[in-house]
Order: sequence, then structure tokens, then C-alpha cells
Amino acid sequence: MPFQGFLYAGIIIQGGEPFVLEFNVRMGDPECQPMVMRMDFDLYRYMEAAVSGTLDEMPPPRWREGHAVCVVLASKGYPGAYGKGQHILLPDDPGLDAQIFHAGTAIRNGQVVSNGGRVLGVTTAGSDLKSAVSRAYGLADGVIWTDKYCRRDIARRAL
Repeated sequence: MPFQGFLYAGIIIQGGEPFVLEFNVRMGDPECQPMVMRMDFDLYRYMEAAVSGTLDEMPPPRWREGHAVCVVLASKGYPGAYGKGQHILLPDDPGLDAQIFHAGTAIRNGQVVSNGGRVLGVTTAGSDLKSAVSRAYGLADGVIWTDKYCRRDIARRAL
């Protein structure tokens, strides 16, 4: 069956052996967000070429040097029960090579509020992994809401 689109394999390594956990066919996942930060090409042109069947005519995509990291800010209690509607205070300017991707947010009365389990993907790029991780956690610490939960072990093994 022909397939046109994105295919992401979620893989875990146990005992030195890789195992596929899942396949995703969308780009909304936190695993994709660091890739977006490193893209040095016009993604739309590649998507258009895939749809029209001319992808083989495109040059290989170019990627920025360095590393990128995404730290997910979740609602306390996720993946179980969690509250919604909490006002989120975002930094005024995330800075260069940084992006806060909204996943589970809404606008209520002109303010950003939590509206899901995985709420934000704080994503940064850096020249090396240590600086990307440090920047991501620094930016994540600047995002404020009452029931924010942030794992502190992202990229720990890689470091």
C-alpha cells in the first residue's frame, strides 16, 4: 500500500537491543520538535514534492549543525487525571533557536490556559547537547502555571 507522509518510529533500547514501541504518522509529537529546530530547508517544498510525486527530484535536505532538545511541560497528574484552565505565564521572548510549541493550551478571556495533559514543548537548539539541554530547562523554568510538571531527566543518559 503506497504511503505519502511522515513516519516516525518510537524506539526504546533495552539491553543494547532496539525495540519499536510505536509508529506515528504526524509531526505534532515532541519527538519531532527538535528536528524542526535543526531544519535548514523549506519543509513545505518537500511536502509539496511528496504530494506531487516529485520528491526524488529534490536535493537532499540540509540540517543545521548542533543539537536540539525538547522538554515537555505537562499538567500534574498526566497521564492520569489532571486539571485544566490554569493560566500560563510564558516568557516574553524565548530567544534565538528556541520555540515553545503549544500542544494542550487554549485561549480563554485573552489568556493562555492549560487544556490538556501534554501542554507545551519547550524546544531549544545549541552547538552541543549540554548547552541545548541547559537552555531548554532554563526556558522551561521560565514558564509558570500552578500544576506544571517537568521531568528533569531529559537527555541525562546522552550526557
